[in-house]
Amino acid sequence: MIDQAYDRAAELISDADALLVCAGAGMGVDSGLPDFRGTEGFWRAYPPYGRLGLKFEEIADPVHFADDPALAWGFYGHRLGLYRATVPHEGFEILRSWGAHVFTSNVDGQFQKAGFTDVAEVHGSIHHLQCVEPCTDEVWECTFDVEVDPSTMRAVGALPTCPSCGGLARPNILMFGDWGWVPHRSQAQLDALTSWRRSARSLVVIEVGAGTAVPTVRRQAELASAANGALIRINTREPDVRHGRGVSLPVGALEALTALARRTA
Repeated sequence: MIDQAYDRAAELISDADALLVCAGAGMGVDSGLPDFRGTEGFWRAYPPYGRLGLKFEEIADPVHFADDPALAWGFYGHRLGLYRATVPHEGFEILRSWGAHVFTSNVDGQFQKAGFTDVAEVHGSIHHLQCVEPCTDEVWECTFDVEVDPSTMRAVGALPTCPSCGGLARPNILMFGDWGWVPHRSQAQLDALTSWRRSARSLVVIEVGAGTAVPTVRRQAELASAANGALIRINTREPDVRHGRGVSLPVGALEALTALARRTA
């Protein structure tokens, strides 16, 4: 059955006028990035937060930048260093060789690191900063290195500051309960993606590693492929497709993309 699914997916990719990748956190697992699925998964990746009883949605909250900046930047500073050190797996290059555009909820910048230029980051990017207040709508590239004590997951030393007001800076990421996020950088990317989609005659969407807990990526993939399109869903845990022209591949990103590359060569 899986061979038939691969053959069908490869046929769709080969015949497509345009390819859109919709990627969630599962895309980075084969690069060695942690899987935050569920509270236990988050605590396995970050034991200090388990000892504190802090869930992902509780630590990924902008309130901490005002109440406890060292706690807030301990989490995001660690992730920033991790993403900078991570090398994208070969599946990224396969997708890039197909000329795909990207819609992703990931804030890690791995697609850009792999050489993609057409990327829409719906939740922002950890590699860009904004003012905590915010005092302006300015968004700038993060060149700051945040030192983090791994035993406490708290930042030590200086923290990034806003060039306009001198106050604390934060990642330009849409967090939980976030009314202070400056969205214009991501919105410009989304507008460019929408314009491109409207010009595509036959669109195939390759959804990779996107779950249902936060369904932003799944909804985009299904919406984009609904009218005269096709959907290829690569997901180890939730691969089911309820789509007229859908293919389910219940495997990881690198395994699936490598197999598809062989069939489309």
